[in-house]
Amino acid sequence: MESAAARPRPVLTAGTVLPEDAGRAALVARVHDPEAGGPCVAAVRGERVVDLTAVAPTVSDLLERDDAAEVVREADGGRAWRLDDLLGAPPGQGDVPHLLAPVDLQVVKAAGVTFARSLLERVIEERTGGDPAQATRVRERVVRLVGGRLDGIRPGSPEAAKAKELLLAEGLWSQYLEVGIGPDPEVFTKAPVLSAVGTGADIGVLRASVWNNPEPEAVLVVDSRGRVRGATLGNDVNLRDVEGRSALLLSRAKDNNASCAIGPFVRLLDDGFGIDAVRGLDIDLRVEGPDGYVLRGSSSLREISRDVLDLVSATYGAHHQYPDGFALFTGTLFAPTEDRRAPGEGFTHEYGDTVRISSPRLGALVNTVVPSEEAPPWTSGVRALMRSLARRGLL
Repeated sequence: MESAAARPRPVLTAGTVLPEDAGRAALVARVHDPEAGGPCVAAVRGERVVDLTAVAPTVSDLLERDDAAEVVREADGGRAWRLDDLLGAPPGQGDVPHLLAPVDLQVVKAAGVTFARSLLERVIEERTGGDPAQATRVRERVVRLVGGRLDGIRPGSPEAAKAKELLLAEGLWSQYLEVGIGPDPEVFTKAPVLSAVGTGADIGVLRASVWNNPEPEAVLVVDSRGRVRGATLGNDVNLRDVEGRSALLLSRAKDNNASCAIGPFVRLLDDGFGIDAVRGLDIDLRVEGPDGYVLRGSSSLREISRDVLDLVSATYGAHHQYPDGFALFTGTLFAPTEDRRAPGEGFTHEYGDTVRISSPRLGALVNTVVPSEEAPPWTSGVRALMRSLARRGLL
């Protein structure tokens, strides 16, 4: 990648980030407000964003309430901001109100290898040792031997066990295939609490990475009792070369400064947007490079290998609890293979890329790619949040 430099940024407005049916949606936002001295929990009501921090000091507290959707729609709030003003704020500047990732105390978890197509790309990464120049050759062999044999297989089923035997006989078994069609899914901690960035912010890719891509995903927001309370969008940035060298480098590949984006808002489940609506979400991706390059892609939860509630059960239960709730990335069907820099090297980011992840029911999450080393440093954690709330008399 070339060195990052000041480049024109995407212009965001209420019309470009709100869901198509925003008037019927219960939308939760978080706003950094320098006048208040910290983050505020807010409701998105049309093109106004209303402060609800006096009602629920954190999003985690709000989602513990059975009447959360009613509170978001009807509760009296404090001050209000114009959504367009929040979206137009320069990223990384703490002296102006701007949107944050719409989760706070929730642990950020991620499920990996939940789609057959992306499963094969993980196998390819492993077989190439993270070398993009070998990807085409390995991909041809994997597709020739495996092809559509994994389509429609229910993970953990007898059919999956037979597929495992076949792949072992062909010398193609992989740790990624184990979690893709085996009985247990991959669930890992994607990012520390409060480290995710929101829409309009920079998103980071390590300087050392030469093969990487966005991962457009639906993110479930779950309360302390394991109930799915809402959904949003996420970018689980993927460093294919790093993870391809060794799955033990997953943390190095996934958890870096500004490498996790969530937003724009949490849409709460209600009578008009239930778990079946989540199961049917279509997610679109558009990457626009500073050189005019455009990449389009899509992912549909209808093609996921494991039901979203099965992923929640694998994360939360008698084996593990989350007293402040958790946000769960559900995986992606998207794995770009088209060449960008040179033949046979596939897609990778350039600094200055604008990444737009959108879904009609959830809105749009938009970020600009920079080196993680140059993204605004993560400085506000749990202690800072608690001190801010205490100063405001909210604890």
